[in-house]
Amino acid sequence: MIGLLTTLNCKRRSGLASFSSSKDLALPHRSQFYSIQESCSYLPTQSSRLEYEEAPDLTALEYASRLQHGWRRFGASLFRPQCLHCQACQSLRVDVDRFQPNRSQRRNRTRNEGDVELIIGEPKLTRERLSLYDRYHRFQASFKGWDEPIEGDPFSYHQSFLNNPIATEEWCYQFDGKLVGFGFVDHLPGVGLSAIYLIHDPSYRDRGLGTWNVLRLIEECQIRELPHLYLGYFVSGCQSLEYKASFIPNQVLRPDGVWAAFRQ
Repeated sequence: MIGLLTTLNCKRRSGLASFSSSKDLALPHRSQFYSIQESCSYLPTQSSRLEYEEAPDLTALEYASRLQHGWRRFGASLFRPQCLHCQACQSLRVDVDRFQPNRSQRRNRTRNEGDVELIIGEPKLTRERLSLYDRYHRFQASFKGWDEPIEGDPFSYHQSFLNNPIATEEWCYQFDGKLVGFGFVDHLPGVGLSAIYLIHDPSYRDRGLGTWNVLRLIEECQIRELPHLYLGYFVSGCQSLEYKASFIPNQVLRPDGVWAAFRQ
């Protein structure tokens, strides 16, 4: 996801994208963009391109439909891959009623349940959150080759995570009273929860907070009687995204627009 977030923030800062005139759009007050074609941050041998739509008037009902057709969002910006020569990005969702944790996921629950506290509230911008956001991305840049972050950038943070046209939840994880992770989640009635993004403290990476977050999201879907957890894009061959398919059973959105069973 970092490649999408970086491209989104760069697009906002520089405006380097093709523009579709509003007279060509179904909704005349919205603008649409294509990012510049560039090297893919998921598959280095490929090039990537994203389609954007600025949607400050987005509703939960519209986004539920968009999500099921392969769109995602940061803030008020909708986006989806529109690469010229690749279709590796596939939206993935978990069938929460049939979910069965594997051995590693059961160990993760044993490690974190009762120790890591979850607090669900509204998104906030604080020095503590921005500092953790910067530390997380510095670590990912050093150990996974992600793009170098622009540190201490509250504007991009606000635009991506607080400038939300629909109600958005912030999921904070605390260990011994310390903030060790936080993420953003959309609740789409009748459709599911959509995991937007998770930031966690590299000092606690042995706890597997990314996995723990997904397990808690699945549990919350079951409590709220929602059928699916949407985890964004799965890309075969990209280690940062392949973990999503380990939460089974799941489905992926095929290029023809049909959701199909994937890992069972």
